[in-house]
Amino acid sequence: MSFWICATCAVEHAEQIEVCAICADERQWVPADGQHWTTLDELAAAGYQVKIKEVEPGLHGITSEPSAGIGQQSMLVRTAEGNLLWDPIGYLDDDAVSRVRELGEVAAVIASHPHMYGVQVEWSRRLGGVPVYVSEADAEWVARPDSAIRTWSGTLELLPGVTLIQPGGHFPGSAIVHWAEGAEGKGVILAGDTVFANPDRTSVSFMRSYPNRIPLSGAVVDRVAKSLDAFTYDRLYGNFGASIPSDARAVVRRSADRHAAWARGDYDHLT
Repeated sequence: MSFWICATCAVEHAEQIEVCAICADERQWVPADGQHWTTLDELAAAGYQVKIKEVEPGLHGITSEPSAGIGQQSMLVRTAEGNLLWDPIGYLDDDAVSRVRELGEVAAVIASHPHMYGVQVEWSRRLGGVPVYVSEADAEWVARPDSAIRTWSGTLELLPGVTLIQPGGHFPGSAIVHWAEGAEGKGVILAGDTVFANPDRTSVSFMRSYPNRIPLSGAVVDRVAKSLDAFTYDRLYGNFGASIPSDARAVVRRSADRHAAWARGDYDHLT
């Protein structure tokens, strides 16, 4: 079966349409010169390659060079019961699939939100038809339906010690993964950009749209932060290589309180 990839966001589509709905939404953007489509064969011919590196014991980052679409870093969480492929990138080839499988069989593929769907169905097929979990609240954004797709909501233990959480915010179904054994047993959050790791490494941000600078309310940000209160974690990884290396649980709470205070107008005297 052939499929098409949006050149801007690198999300797979079963067919070419006038414009990628994900990019036409207010949270993303369509290039000034219009919609462009590509394929895996075209990307391969252009020299795209997949890079895999260990981020910490039990966790590998997967990127493409050049970056496909939005250019996220996928994460591969390794466990004794199988691996999780998180935020799948918009490019793959046989070599990449082989190297991923060498790290252990993948039990599930899941994206934090529609911008990160990448070529999730293609990853599933090349990895043996493993389940692709899509938040029920965001299922309308799937542009390449497949029998491997399973919807979920709320919380879901994907693997022992690996829990999927749906705090919403950026999208209604925006998800986060808690990996209990990460950070030497102190716990890791894979936050996508539901909770965005800032460059200062001591704060995070929460937005409806990052490229178009649309904020979330203080109440929603507080809800997102509270959804993580039941979990112990010390480190947080975003989806573009940034991280909060330590004390991440306190950083999330402090950043949520700061966001809410600015939204209320507490600091208007500074503006």
